[in-house]
Amino acid sequence: MDIAELVRTQVRTVPDWPETGVMFRDITTLLSDAKTFRILIDAFVEQFLDQGVDVVAGIDARGFILGSVVAYGLNRGFVPVRKAGKLPFDTLTEEYALEYGSASIQIHADAIAPGARVLLMDDLIATGGTMQAAVRLLQRLGAGAILPAAIIDLPELGGSKSLVDEGFRPFTLCAFSGH
Repeated sequence: MDIAELVRTQVRTVPDWPETGVMFRDITTLLSDAKTFRILIDAFVEQFLDQGVDVVAGIDARGFILGSVVAYGLNRGFVPVRKAGKLPFDTLTEEYALEYGSASIQIHADAIAPGARVLLMDDLIATGGTMQAAVRLLQRLGAGAILPAAIIDLPELGGSKSLVDEGFRPFTLCAFSGH
């Protein structure tokens, strides 16, 4: 079984959560199985091992889980991109739209060195709002290159296409149709 099929079979889909019409892709089932979790992390480490990553950033909250372990595997530091109000130092803030609401995220003003090559991780790309907001934060900090990555792509929601249209090449392990 290839990694895409493994992920698709291990992800739990929760219909109508957090609101009617949303098919929530729950990755806790991937994380709770030791063998699958290792395969998942190894796939990301292998993908980015020779891409000159300087630092890994993870988007609150599931991106923290993935990003920190991948950073360890790449022998790189980890930078959290947090929900507003959670970071204790000077921050930059970006607001964005979700498929079912709106939110804002923050990053420390000194989180990355100018010119850094940043691997940006989250669990999935849906409308792309969260990932695009994190990209804008990293750009404002002077990132030299941003490599967006996630476990799951929901292509019908257009987030990956939006990132491609902006000149990025998002890496995902699998895609699910529908919302």
